[in-house]
Amino acid sequence: MFLLLSLLSVVCASVPMLTFLLVMWYLDRHDREPLWLFLLTFLWGACGAVSFALIGNESLIAVLGFLVGPERADTFGAMIVAPIVEEPMKALVLFAVMFSRHFDNATDGFVYGAAAGLGFGMTENLFYFVNVAASGDVASWVMTVFLRTFFSAVMHACATSCVGAMLGFARFRGIGWKIAALPLGFGVAMGIHMVWNGMLTVGDIVGNGTYLFANLALFIVEFAVLFAVFQLALWEERATIRRELADEVQREALPLAHARAVGNYFRRARANWVPKGIPHQQYVRALTTLAMRKHQARNASAGAYDFYSEEVVRLRQEVRSLLALAR
Repeated sequence: MFLLLSLLSVVCASVPMLTFLLVMWYLDRHDREPLWLFLLTFLWGACGAVSFALIGNESLIAVLGFLVGPERADTFGAMIVAPIVEEPMKALVLFAVMFSRHFDNATDGFVYGAAAGLGFGMTENLFYFVNVAASGDVASWVMTVFLRTFFSAVMHACATSCVGAMLGFARFRGIGWKIAALPLGFGVAMGIHMVWNGMLTVGDIVGNGTYLFANLALFIVEFAVLFAVFQLALWEERATIRRELADEVQREALPLAHARAVGNYFRRARANWVPKGIPHQQYVRALTTLAMRKHQARNASAGAYDFYSEEVVRLRQEVRSLLALAR
């Protein structure tokens, strides 16, 4: 039974998280991130973040055990130490990604943060699933798989997405937002994590299942709020694309119908608005990237302005070349 449950643990830990990962990538519908960078962020969460968090958690809990005793240290470890240690470890990769040309706004921060959190959740789930499998209790194993797949792991994704969203929101804004981004992002992320772990821990201590159901209900509300904020970030991204391409129409560099189509996800996916001879996907990508680069150039620091302005010139030339292919 242990061998069977262990094999199923590998499947149940990986397949749902990879599925959630692809869904998250797909939801970033206006300007999807490079899949290779998205997967690297996921792998950091699954390997790097878990490794460093394990060392940090064990070290701090050992110190707490010396100060307050092992039992209290375990309680504080779950409620306080884990959120404080794990959230920065998951978010470390975001500080590398945010300085790449692919990191534009809050939407990008949401999806990269979720990728890191899902990777962390996958590895953590595997540890828990195998540990419960060793007991041979199938019912407990099934319950653990359900709760950790649809709640604990998703909690990790939601928490880290808050850090990413704040970094993305502040990326091309003033110094005030840049200073506030980290405490705000980590404050919300650690708060979500602490509430989740705290209610589970208290429920275990008092032996009252009401805490579990209350925790699940509260998390569903938190998830709904974050999903609504993500939709607002997508709306802002769409508005940016429309605004920047409207400027290209004013310059007579782009037909109005094309600008409107690219600014609408469902219309841009159809090929009937693109003249024959023009590669549909390449054209949409060029226009979308042009819009985002113009936005970045307008808000970039002095050191980054040259790169983004050169990109705008290059992309305008690419659009002209593609339009010249029309038959």
